[in-house]
Amino acid sequence: MDKLLKSLFDYQRFEQQPELQKVIDSVHARYSMRELNLDELEYVAAAGPLEYSPDKKNQERK
Repeated sequence: MDKLLKSLFDYQRFEQQPELQKVIDSVHARYSMRELNLDELEYVAAAGPLEYSPDKKNQERK
């Protein structure tokens, strides 16, 4: 499927078809990449919530 999409995107560069361009624009709109601003970064926790405390961990080992 990825190869098909890539070939269609490449094909569109040379053959400007309006219907195919609408599909490509729709895909780009759904999967656009942009940089997050600082306010948005507050909600990102890719590795889960930060609950690590070095002092707490050392106390648990004793």
